[in-house]
Amino acid sequence: MSIMKEFREFAVKGNMIDLAVGVIIGGAFGKIVDSLVKDVIMPIITMITGGGVDFTQKFIILGKNPNNLQTLAELQKAGVNVLTYGNFLTILINFIILAWVVFLMVKVINKMRRKEEAAPAKPAPTPEDIQLLREIRDELKARKDA
Repeated sequence: MSIMKEFREFAVKGNMIDLAVGVIIGGAFGKIVDSLVKDVIMPIITMITGGGVDFTQKFIILGKNPNNLQTLAELQKAGVNVLTYGNFLTILINFIILAWVVFLMVKVINKMRRKEEAAPAKPAPTPEDIQLLREIRDELKARKDA
């Protein structure tokens, strides 16, 4: 078997395609969650914490600030060592929401699978000829025992 034929067989198998689809959908889903956190949840949290809080602008200056710069963009542009914990908090909230949504999705999928497994399939009705043969067998057994 040639290496190209083996590779084609490997790439076309269901698991490889499923993985590719999962990665593509996961990337798009990640963008949706990023937008949810940035555009919906963080403004609500900012409002709850007093209205003037923007987590992405929360930082601690770790180095010297000779020009007394105040914004994160200015500090980073000047090369001042800055600990941007606000950005980390935003990403952490993003992760928690993403993990929660994935958990709920898996829970729903597992529930649907359990329903499918729990519903026993109705046995197919016994064909007439088989039923007749069973009756004949039972009658012959009854005559033999008598």
